Formats: sequence, C-alpha cells, structure tokens
Amino acid sequence: MHIVVWGVVQGVGFRWFVWRTANRFDLKGYVRNRFDGGVETYAEGDESALQEFLEEIRIGPRSAHISRVDINWVEYNGKYTEFRIEP
Repeated sequence: MHIVVWGVVQGVGFRWFVWRTANRFDLKGYVRNRFDGGVETYAEGDESALQEFLEEIRIGPRSAHISRVDINWVEYNGKYTEFRIEP
C-alpha cells in the first residue's frame, strides 16, 4: 500500500507515529517527509493488518491535522525486511 497524507503532518511527530503503528502491525516498508509538505508511506504485510494500519493513519497523532489521505493499493514485492523512517 502506498499512502500520502496531507495537512499538518510535518514537524509534529507524524513519521514516528507511523513507524510505531507499522511495527505494532508487523508491517514492512518506510515513511518519509515529502518536499511538497506531505508524508509518504509504503507498507507491506497482511491485508487485514494494512486495513487496521490505515485506520490509525487516518487519525494520526494528536499534534497532526490530517486534511487528506491518498491511498494506492500496489502489488506486494517483498522488498523490505523492516519498517523504517527515511530522511
């Protein structure tokens, strides 16, 4: 799953929130800030875990204000062995 979250999502601990949430659901992939102000996430794992992860991402941490979440379901490629925060 490829996700881009828009709103007040940079500088508010959003990437750490995503990282903790992804690890709780045993997902693999990454989260990173985008130059356009969004936060991008790529996550692989069990479909039900991905659905629950997405529900959490739509809420975000208290300090964030999410205005839009773009979701693109992509084919699993097994490229990642962990979930990481990228610069």
